[in-house]
This record gives sequence, structure tokens and C-alpha cells, in this order.
Amino acid sequence: MPIHDWTRVDAGTFHHFHAAWITHISEALNDGLLPEGFYALAEQQAVGAIPHVLALATPRAESLGQPAGAVAVAEAPPQVSRHVHVEVDEATHYRLARRTLSIRHVSGHRVVALLEIVSPANKDRAKSVAAFVDKVCAAIGQHLHLLVIDLFPPGPADPRGMHGAIWSELGGGIYEPPDNQPLALVAYIANRLPEAYLEPTSVGAALVDMPLFLDQDFYVNVPLERTYQAAYRGMPEYWRNVIEEKDR
Repeated sequence: MPIHDWTRVDAGTFHHFHAAWITHISEALNDGLLPEGFYALAEQQAVGAIPHVLALATPRAESLGQPAGAVAVAEAPPQVSRHVHVEVDEATHYRLARRTLSIRHVSGHRVVALLEIVSPANKDRAKSVAAFVDKVCAAIGQHLHLLVIDLFPPGPADPRGMHGAIWSELGGGIYEPPDNQPLALVAYIANRLPEAYLEPTSVGAALVDMPLFLDQDFYVNVPLERTYQAAYRGMPEYWRNVIEEKDR
């Protein structure tokens, strides 16, 4: 199933799809994709943020060493178009390090990764973009890995897309989205200097599986295409016809 043009519907309609997609992603992660000792929760209150999906590690995970079932980067690097690193001077490094965002769960289990799906409300004005970017950069500063899914094209508030805004704030320089691939799927690794696995994409393209890192050396692939299809099947027929430009 190709990525649809979600600019054809209002924010509330996308929110319905967005909520279903989050649920299906969480179900997939908890249905054997995450290693023993790890689990995912959707839309959880964490101190400082409400991420769409949290990946948590139980005390059991701390004693397991290499997570069974996770993919080692050294053995199988993620299959995406670009792997980029932030190369910054000392001043920028300390600026990033000063960001604080205390993210923990009421269970006491350690949060290790976040997944965020960008919505129209995140891009409707400069203040909204800045708030999203600050949340992402602060989480990276707290050594949390992120997967960010942005299926909306750059707009006045994010002329280089949400990844462009994030990458600039991290000190990675200017990112120019390819003209024919304005959307972006990005897995950020919270190393001392951040790095990212980037897949530019577009309306009409199939989604690729993207890595969600549990630490800097291991990840699991999130089945974006399969879960997207499952969420889309639950959309009302009226809005599917609008999205697909069918007669209503």
C-alpha cells in the first residue's frame, strides 16, 4: 500500500488514523519483535513528555546483555538510504548536553526509546515545530533513541521538513529534502554526538521497515508498512475515498 496524501483531510481525520497506527505498532512490538525484558506502551504519560510509543526495559533486561532477537548494527546495518553523523565543535556538544528532559514511567521501568508520528498540529506554526524539535533533542540529550515518522511535506514553519529542523538543532547542518522525496522516516541514535538513519520518501511510495534502537549497538525493525495497512483498513470509507480521490 502506498503512502497516502494526508494533506487531503483535516487534522482530526488524520488523528483517527494516527491513533490506530500507534496501537498497531505497539501490538507488533509486543508480539515478539521486542526482546525479552522489553515492552512497548502507547500514549503514556512520562515526566516531561507524552510520547506516542514508549519502549521500556524491565530490571530483567538489565542483566541480559545482548538482547536476544535484537539486530546488531555491526552484523546487519539498517537498510535505509542514508546514515549521517553530527560532527560538532565542543561548544555545540555542551549546548546539547545541557538539555534536560526527565523521562521515566510510573512503573519505575527504564525508558530506552521513543516513537513519534508527526501530526499537522506539530507543523502548523513555528512555535509548534520548535516544541516538537525541543522534545526530540531533549530526549536525545537524555540518551533516549527515537524513531520519527513524518508523512507531511515541508511547510512554512518547517521549510526543510521536521528532520531538517531537528538536524539543524542537533548541530548536523542543513538538510535539504530531495525534491521528489519530501517526507522522511528517521531513526535517531543518542550517542555522545547523535547520528541518524534516514529514509527520504514520498506520497505513493511503500513504507520501509525502520530501526528502533534499544541501545547504540542493537535495534529492532518496526514493520511500518504492515501496521500502516492495518490502521488504514479501519478508516471510514468516506475518508478513504477522499484520500484516494474517489467519487463520494
